[in-house]
Amino acid sequence: MFGLETVSGPVGASMLIGVVLLEALVLYVGYGALEQWVGPTITRALKGE
Repeated sequence: MFGLETVSGPVGASMLIGVVLLEALVLYVGYGALEQWVGPTITRALKGE
């Protein structure tokens, strides 16, 4: 997917760790934004307001 299968050894491991950390950061920011955007609406709906 990212071409990581062509790199081996310590460089490949470092690249894989970097990709995983980048993905985690993107998901963290994305879910945080989604929660701020949709969270209040869901909370009001669950409270019956």
